[in-house]
Amino acid sequence: MKIIIINGPNLNLLGIREPEIYGGETFEDFFERLQLDYPAASLHYFQSNSEGAIIDKLHETGFSFDGVILNAGAYTHTSIAIADAVASINTPVVEVHISNIYAREPFRRHSYLSPYCVGCIAGLGLQGYALALEYFL
Repeated sequence: MKIIIINGPNLNLLGIREPEIYGGETFEDFFERLQLDYPAASLHYFQSNSEGAIIDKLHETGFSFDGVILNAGAYTHTSIAIADAVASINTPVVEVHISNIYAREPFRRHSYLSPYCVGCIAGLGLQGYALALEYFL
């Protein structure tokens, strides 16, 4: 099973950015552990701070992969373009958020992506990615 994790803006700073919200582990370290824990899955990872690059990656993988795990970061709450890209692809997408977006600022409680995703996992830290992967497996 071929799965890609796509992370959006500022998620390259995991491990140093607001550890009280996002934890102290880098995503690269977490991803290595995920690969070891799920050797049967072909896992791929992409991160960008650029909206267009995220859209391009969705277009590139959204017709040939078995699943997309997407944490679009702040673009979740602002990007109709990324929502349109998710709606346009055949590959199912699980939306993931490290923090509980529903317990944060009011503007974070709306997702343009959710209507086009098969599910949403929020507030369970990095473990949310593993749970999304379990869904696909």
